[in-house]
Amino acid sequence: MASLHELKAPHNSRHRKKRVGRGQGSGLGKTAGRGGKGQKARSGNMRFEGFEGGQSPLQRRLPKFGFISPNRVTYAVVNVGDLERFDAGATVDEDALRKARLVRSTHEDGIKILGQGKLSRKLTVKAHKFSATAREAIEKAGGQVVEVALMEHKPESAAKAHAGKGVKPAPKAQA
Repeated sequence: MASLHELKAPHNSRHRKKRVGRGQGSGLGKTAGRGGKGQKARSGNMRFEGFEGGQSPLQRRLPKFGFISPNRVTYAVVNVGDLERFDAGATVDEDALRKARLVRSTHEDGIKILGQGKLSRKLTVKAHKFSATAREAIEKAGGQVVEVALMEHKPESAAKAHAGKGVKPAPKAQA
């Protein structure tokens, strides 16, 4: 059996880079391997991916479909049955869910609790959204549902952002 330090590339598997336009002796001088005249000899010839000789290319002939909204909101999903691992009376928030490895990804905008499974412990659950069955299951177990806003804005920052918008300027005094 060969060791890693004894490995070699197979014979003739390494090719020298083609150095075009380096004189007649190189074999690729004068026309640099492009032949004489014609569209393919010119710079800027149509060699891009998907070019079909002037025919409308496949990626333009096929219909386009689908749309992904740039403003979409995605939620990390946690089922009520998964909350059974927390101690009775505990407060379950985003930090607790991350420590318990129930929420792992970082690219979601919020956390949604769904109603699959059974809950027998009294918990205070803080999340961004709850399904109706999840809300019912938590309250049935004696727990509390706290809905957290997705983004908390300070009232003064909202006032600054909209200051002066929609207000007509006062007419200039004529002298």
